[in-house]
Amino acid sequence: MAMAFKMATMGMRVTEECKNSFMEMKWKKVHRYIVFKIDEKSGGFTVDKVGSAGEGYDDLAASLPDDDCRYAVFDFDFVTVDNCRKSKIFFIAWAPSASRIRAKMLYATSKEGIRRALDGIHYEVQATEPSEMGFDIIKDRAH
Repeated sequence: MAMAFKMATMGMRVTEECKNSFMEMKWKKVHRYIVFKIDEKSGGFTVDKVGSAGEGYDDLAASLPDDDCRYAVFDFDFVTVDNCRKSKIFFIAWAPSASRIRAKMLYATSKEGIRRALDGIHYEVQATEPSEMGFDIIKDRAH
């Protein structure tokens, strides 16, 4: 536990891979979502999974583990009532109750570091079970 706390207080390194994947999602629209995980050995964030532009929110939800924490960003495209195409980027902090206490602490204390590095996030959702990050919640927040 001391190791996890020490790593979290020192700050996690956000790799170029993480930043580049996020920029590709934000500007080039090649990814629908990105799942990040903490690599405790290297002391940094890494890309765990990338969803192609054709994938949807259900694909993102299905890619999150039942027993471990992750961060994810999701690019939500929608059309407004006055027929304008909009895009909002959601940051999801996933910490299921079945994950280890150490992982929950590490992810909780490291969240601000990755949020700061990923410039352009509009909304944040914290979830410990799938119902807390349902698509209806995303849709309601974006409008």
